[in-house]
Amino acid sequence: MRLPVLYEDAWLAVVDKPAGLMVHDSVLAAGETDFAADRLRAQFGRPIHLVHRLDRATSGCLLLAFDREAASALGRAVMAQRLHKRYLAVCRGWPEQDFAIDHPLDGGPGKPQKKEAVTRFRRLATGELEVPASGFPTSRYALLECAPQTGRFRQIRRHLKHASHHLIGDTSHGDGRHNRIFRMRGVHRMLLHAWVLGFPHPHDGRALRVQAPLDAEYGRALDLFGWQPPSPL
Repeated sequence: MRLPVLYEDAWLAVVDKPAGLMVHDSVLAAGETDFAADRLRAQFGRPIHLVHRLDRATSGCLLLAFDREAASALGRAVMAQRLHKRYLAVCRGWPEQDFAIDHPLDGGPGKPQKKEAVTRFRRLATGELEVPASGFPTSRYALLECAPQTGRFRQIRRHLKHASHHLIGDTSHGDGRHNRIFRMRGVHRMLLHAWVLGFPHPHDGRALRVQAPLDAEYGRALDLFGWQPPSPL
């Protein structure tokens, strides 16, 4: 039940959240009783302060602070856009090599006001599966590095839908047909992973950069195309 610790000191920790685990209780919990926040309080034996959130279906780097001062300093870093996130995603289609999506998004349930939302993308690899799609003999997919410049509700997932390059495994904003293609090949998770997290240390300001490894099921998806995981940073 313990979450793997990627970095820890007296002020903060970065853990590797598995796909399928909710970070904390919310209106989206729908009867869930197992939350990362509760696990982490027990695991570290002390209060924790979550600095940011990850969707239940997203895996990877989750940052927390151990006291209010560190949490406040990291919160200011978030507001100043000094929390640098890099995600890995598998999408349908072959998008451009480098592109950005600037498309306002609302804040999710009960928050209808739209705000600026920008995500930058870099295509790392392309591949095909021998499954006909849209009049073509094969289905095309790409591995992307995603860098959200803002932190809106399900931003990467919704931006990829907006660009018609739906995230594989996304049951809310994705393409059901392509999700089924991957499930038939043993890949049942959403293919979004919080890969790299960079931020200034709240105590001394030094730059920290933490990387979360891919889990076995994400690796299985890459193996379908012979893709290698990106090199450690």
